[in-house]
Amino acid sequence: MIYQGKQKIWSDYQKDIPDDHYFYVRSCIRQNLFPASEKTFLDITRNKLGKDFFETEHHTTCGGIAYHCDTIPQETSMTIIARQFALMHKYGYENYVCSCITSFGLYTETLETWREFPQLEAKIRENLWETCRLEFAKPKYLAHASDIIYKYRNLIAAQAKYKLINRHTGKPLKVVEHIGCHYGKMFPSKSVGGAEYPYVLAGMIEAWGGEVVDYPERRHCCGYGFRQYHVRSNRGYSLANTHKKFESMEPYKPDMIITNCPGCPYFLDRWQYVIAEMEGKTYGENGHGIPVFTYEEVAGLVMGYNPWDLGLQMHQIGPEPLLDKIGIPYDPDAKYKGLDNKDLGKPQLPSCGAL
Repeated sequence: MIYQGKQKIWSDYQKDIPDDHYFYVRSCIRQNLFPASEKTFLDITRNKLGKDFFETEHHTTCGGIAYHCDTIPQETSMTIIARQFALMHKYGYENYVCSCITSFGLYTETLETWREFPQLEAKIRENLWETCRLEFAKPKYLAHASDIIYKYRNLIAAQAKYKLINRHTGKPLKVVEHIGCHYGKMFPSKSVGGAEYPYVLAGMIEAWGGEVVDYPERRHCCGYGFRQYHVRSNRGYSLANTHKKFESMEPYKPDMIITNCPGCPYFLDRWQYVIAEMEGKTYGENGHGIPVFTYEEVAGLVMGYNPWDLGLQMHQIGPEPLLDKIGIPYDPDAKYKGLDNKDLGKPQLPSCGAL
């Protein structure tokens, strides 16, 4: 009965993902924290998979962080989003793909709200015309960028130079997949697999040779939580969330973590440093920490991209032990060199361990 119940839930939460011709919008957070991820995504989809991804420099933030922190009203947020949809319509696209999980959740919330309250949609149309002299059409399909990589995960596997396999033992790497809260928890039917059994990252891991780690706090928040981290008095709660996840996954000895949210890899990566400084506790093999990656970075690694071109030197937790396990070559002397061969400097390491 349990198996049949899971199969029913899984069948209820499938998702139509368009085959081609996408209007792509970037993420404010991802561009600042992991800027090479979006570059890698566009290179893979355009040049390796041959897909049409259009973007314009005129798109803006969705206003998601401000909206969720109650610093802008709903109508303002919706008008910003309506302008994005107007740009999509202007350039002749109807498949809208966003890089940010928060944006995906907010776009979904907006479209669902307009469906339930058409009078509000009409008001937003008035606002957009009054402020920008623009009209918009709603997207036919809304997808997160991880949906696209999931859809073409097997094509990527067919072009892969490496697999998520330990070359020393021949066994699959143990991979923790972390789904951004705004992907499946807000509107489960809009994600691949819903909130309880999301498969968007697990599908990538399995297609590329890895083994998905199941652990008690698998669906727990990474700790970001805008009203936690962005309010100084609540930051202890943010850190406690992250600490709880790491304590939960530690017994399963994961080799790596993969995420589909731009904020989650930052917190799961950087908070390991903070936990090490506060408690003298490090995770991962030999105290080096558990390396955290975006799904674009992992796709790039298996396809043979240079790790430093993927921006892995931007991570607090060094990726070298994992690269060695997979057998991916890298130049240690080039890790912190800029385009002009200028030394960019190394990140500070915690005083307690080998992170």
